[in-house]
Amino acid sequence: MEELEDAIVVRARARRPRSDAARNRAALLAAAEELYADQGIDVSLEEIARSAGVGIATLYRHFPRGKEQLVCEALVGQVTRYVDAARRALAASDPWKGFVSFVEEICAMQEGDLGFSDVLATVLPADERVEELRREANDLVIELIDRAKAAGKLRADFVGEDLLLLLIANAAVLNVTRRDAPSSSRRLAAFFLDAVSMRRSRAPLPDPPSSEQMLRAMTRLATARGCGPEPVVARGEPAEAVMPRDGEVRRLAVDRPGGMR
Repeated sequence: MEELEDAIVVRARARRPRSDAARNRAALLAAAEELYADQGIDVSLEEIARSAGVGIATLYRHFPRGKEQLVCEALVGQVTRYVDAARRALAASDPWKGFVSFVEEICAMQEGDLGFSDVLATVLPADERVEELRREANDLVIELIDRAKAAGKLRADFVGEDLLLLLIANAAVLNVTRRDAPSSSRRLAAFFLDAVSMRRSRAPLPDPPSSEQMLRAMTRLATARGCGPEPVVARGEPAEAVMPRDGEVRRLAVDRPGGMR
């Protein structure tokens, strides 16, 4: 009987570190989700560790790749909801109403979670899960755009990069107005939808940015926030003006000219 009790005690002691580790990891993810939602992904790892009640060394034991890994794991659920929103929009019987509902829902998601808003405008090449979800969402959004165009409700010169420009602009608006003028984001979305609809004739738009240009802009932002590849500095060129070499970041798949996939 005594030997059995000793064995139970040994097993309990062996389980305790794993249990503590699981609690610490859960606490770190919960703290990251809350702080990223409220402040965006510029929150320091030290602040997240303090909020979770652990030391910075504990954070790095669970997330050895640091900030990029923690950002991806904390926000993968939101990116999944982004994909789900695109699926729901495609299921709408009216192509224009589906497009409108998607734009409004994603802008509302940005308003509720600044970290998610940041991730939409950055590239995180080291996390395949997030990038795969992003690619799936891009495919669904292009289909959503094509349906609205085919129905004669969306401007024929509208491309996927135009929607990305809205999300980047909305993130900037929210960064300034979220607390004091929360309706500003919805007003911006309404202006955007009015501008791209085909309810009346309009002058042609300037040429849209290419997928490659948008990729570089998003990668630059990720690098500035400590989540992207290190810049390669040419001799005599300031570091902040240099982008990673070709092939060092994931490229957006472009299946046709002017279209983001």
